[in-house]
Formats: sequence, structure tokens, C-alpha cells
Amino acid sequence: MTAAARRWPDLYRRVAGTKDAGASRDLALLIARVALAWIFVYHGARTLFGSFGGPGIHRASLFYGTVAHLHPATLFTVLGGSVECFGGAAVGVGVFGRLAGAGLAGDMVVAMATVTFGNGIVSNAPGAGYEINLALAALASVVALLGTGRWSLDTVVGARRRASHDAKVRHPAEVRYEDRPAHIPAS
Repeated sequence: MTAAARRWPDLYRRVAGTKDAGASRDLALLIARVALAWIFVYHGARTLFGSFGGPGIHRASLFYGTVAHLHPATLFTVLGGSVECFGGAAVGVGVFGRLAGAGLAGDMVVAMATVTFGNGIVSNAPGAGYEINLALAALASVVALLGTGRWSLDTVVGARRRASHDAKVRHPAEVRYEDRPAHIPAS
């Protein structure tokens, strides 16, 4: 047995022995969120605004109407492009991450159901295969189920909201007799 082959069991034991550390979970979610944001904002901006050499709403709605058979095509084009562009941005910065992740996963399920599933998992047909839709739906589902992690805008806003709420509301045991109202009005 070579030296490299002897290292595999040791490496496996080290990896299998790791526990779910909070920082590594947050880093994994951040990587997933940035990847999702990159792909979906790019694709949504192409659809909505014609950015990055994209078709824009009019030409994209022709695809939605003819290949995807979604009618009214313009409505579904704007809806799909908005979910992708703004949902991707929301996942990227980590605001309304669970809702945006669920929206992106749903967008990919619709793409599979209307365009790519009939082509098979890998295809050269218009719309291609559904492999990328499946991968993106799975990744967006991870964000929808686990949330955005501690390195997100949701966490910052939530921490500030909790801090301001905790500053206003005291536990009943902390209220001194002198702090109580002298007269309680009848209701």
C-alpha cells in the first residue's frame, strides 16, 4: 500500500469526526447565497432589462409564450425575471432569505415543468436539460430551509430589533415598587 493510500483512512476519520460548527455552517450558507445571487441576478437582469446582452422583456416573452407555453407571456416574463433578479439579490444580502430562497426554488420548478423536463436531464434542445434547474432548486431550497445564517442582513436587523425590544421591556421581577404607577385607571 502506498503512502497516499494510507492517508485516506486518516483523512476520512478527521472529516467524519468534525461536528456542525456554527462558523462553517455560516460560511457554507454565505457561499451558497453568493453563488445563487450571482446566477439569478444575472439571469433576471437579462430577462427584465436586457442587461449583459440579454433579450429584455419583449424577446424573453416570445420565448415564454412559444417554448414555455406560458400565457400571458409578458406577465410570466416579468414575474419570472422579478423573482430571479430581486429574489437573487435578497438571498445575496440575506434579507427575507427564506422567502426569497423558496421563490427561487419555485422558479426553477416552474422552469423544469414548462421547458426543460421534457428534454431530459442533459440536452441540446431549446431550453437545454433540467440538470442546472435541479441543482439551483436544491441549493435555493437549502437557503429556504436553513435560512441565511449569521452573516446576513436578516441577522443584523433581527439583532437590532431584539436589542431595542429588550431595552423597552423589562422582566416583571426587575420592576421596582417605585416604578409602578400610583393609580391604575379602570377600563
